[in-house]
Amino acid sequence: PSASLLAGLAGVALVTQVVRQGSLAYDEFSRRPPEETAEDGKKKVKRTNFFDRFGFKGPSKHYEGGFEDDMSRREAALILGVRESASSKRIKDAHRNILIANHPDTGGSTYLASKVNEAKELLMKGKESS
Repeated sequence: PSASLLAGLAGVALVTQVVRQGSLAYDEFSRRPPEETAEDGKKKVKRTNFFDRFGFKGPSKHYEGGFEDDMSRREAALILGVRESASSKRIKDAHRNILIANHPDTGGSTYLASKVNEAKELLMKGKESS
């Protein structure tokens, strides 16, 4: 048998194993029920990232959660990427940068823009405007 034929067969075997392992991993993941935790009488589904099990973690500076029904100061700070006690200038700068990247006039989401605006308004309550 020629070397190219052996290399081709080895490649096919490798691809077959990768597809098989991927299929098994997906089946295991899809069979696992989502974990539910009760918080304030509401049920929430705990989201898990499939790749966390393998040590592949993405950037943690971005807010990866869904939105709560009533936005809290903590959630507003997470959305804008600032502390709850951040200065009004820092809040305004973060708000501006996020809206520039996600403005509805440039193809961004109207819903997300409204949530970013809501977060800014909530954190700016009681602060002096400068």
